Amino acid sequence: MGLMRSAATISGLTLFSRVTGMLRDVLIASVYGAGPLTDAFWVAFRIPNLLRRLFAEGAFSQAFVPILGEIRQRDSHEHLRRLLDRVALLLFVILCAVTLVGMVGAGWVVTAMASGMRTAARADEFHEAIWMTRLMFPYIICMSLVAFASGVLNTFSRFAIPAFTPVLLNLSMIGASLLLTKHLQQPIHALAIGVLIGGVLQLLVQWAALGRLGLLPRYGQGLRAAWQDPIVHRIMRQMLPAILGVSVAQLSLLINTNIATWLTPGSVTWLSFADRLMEFPTALLGVALGTVLLPSLSAAHASDDHRAYNALLDWGLRLVLLLGLPAALGMAMLSDGLVATLFNYGAFSATDVAQTRLAVTAYAAGLLGLLAIKILAPGFYAKQDIRTPVRIAIAVLIFTQLMNLALVPWLAHAGLALSIGLGASVNALVLVVLLRRRQLYTPLPGWPRFTLKLLPALAALGAVLYWANLQLDWIALGTHPAQRVAWLMGVLVACILAYFSTLFLFGFRPKDFTRRQA
Repeated sequence: MGLMRSAATISGLTLFSRVTGMLRDVLIASVYGAGPLTDAFWVAFRIPNLLRRLFAEGAFSQAFVPILGEIRQRDSHEHLRRLLDRVALLLFVILCAVTLVGMVGAGWVVTAMASGMRTAARADEFHEAIWMTRLMFPYIICMSLVAFASGVLNTFSRFAIPAFTPVLLNLSMIGASLLLTKHLQQPIHALAIGVLIGGVLQLLVQWAALGRLGLLPRYGQGLRAAWQDPIVHRIMRQMLPAILGVSVAQLSLLINTNIATWLTPGSVTWLSFADRLMEFPTALLGVALGTVLLPSLSAAHASDDHRAYNALLDWGLRLVLLLGLPAALGMAMLSDGLVATLFNYGAFSATDVAQTRLAVTAYAAGLLGLLAIKILAPGFYAKQDIRTPVRIAIAVLIFTQLMNLALVPWLAHAGLALSIGLGASVNALVLVVLLRRRQLYTPLPGWPRFTLKLLPALAALGAVLYWANLQLDWIALGTHPAQRVAWLMGVLVACILAYFSTLFLFGFRPKDFTRRQA
């Protein structure tokens, strides 16, 4: 039950973070619209964000947390504190060096990330991206130290604060947009200032939490001692394969952003807003399922209980279909209503709605694959097999870029989104095939009957969405924003009732959602 409560806490705070992030993007769309300068901000923000995911939340956390847990169980409290002091010192020094290089070489960094901005017609956009990149690069220092603090707090079962602090970034960007925009010569700079303030606030909150645990790093130890510590060396060696695994997804994002800068101005922004919408189902379903499944699968593997291991994977996949299929159908058929209701205000025009809607629909095609990966990859991680998912991810990266060559000339920015979705679907398919070939997973009886029961519920959901699209002009409803929001809420409630009541009529019961859970 402790694991389930922790997972529920993380999922609830993740939802809160996604909601504040959505409010942030609604405000950005209204105040700044979707144009060259907004694209410049998203490019500039993506650079430190990419490095944060690569080195901090990704590779560093994967290498640091398991070793930290081992040291906590095996050695004295003072040994643990000394390790934290040395890791924090070395991390801070390395991050300062990376930040200095990034700020000095911001022009080259932006060129690598968004070469389409180097054209003469987009010179202002390019220079703004460089300026905001320099301003936001110290965000990497804050967020990497936040990842360090989060690893310590999670090891000591303090899950709430690390899950909550991303909200501070969203609130900072919202506050900066509301309070600073009118006072700056270039209003878009308010967003970059908000990012930096948000990073500092997250660090202060988590550093305070470390202080309450008596684990606040002490920087008095020498850099040589930190560099020569064998445990620190072990963490660094563990980071290398983790960096490779995390970098595959980030490299795909880098390439797609670069391609988008060669398309119509606004393309980066349309994709960013569409990605924000897709984060709701992927975070709420994928994060929750991954959080619960990985430790349960690891326990089943440790006890050599293949039957429980297989049942967990089977339960997870059925839950992905049960909740992922209606989510994908809803995102595709209700994309116009979702984008218009959330973003069609102020500077965000009907054209921007149409372009963002195309990206949302394209992303929806791969939603099921994105969710399935959250179930299938832990099937390998629990067996301590990290190489197989990494190799598959590298192959899928190549496949995705080949799809870009075919789809982007035809569908523009929506082709980038569709390529990601198709790549995720291929990734999931290869994972499940390998799990079956290695006899790690065998579908349990009842899959055909289970699938047939879903079809009438999906048909009922589709009928509601089809009716809503015939009856409602979401752009025209923009003259009455409150009415448009009410209609969207009403349609969503009708969709939920239609889907789950039809499931009930065809034999699904609440126990079917949980009975395979370990």
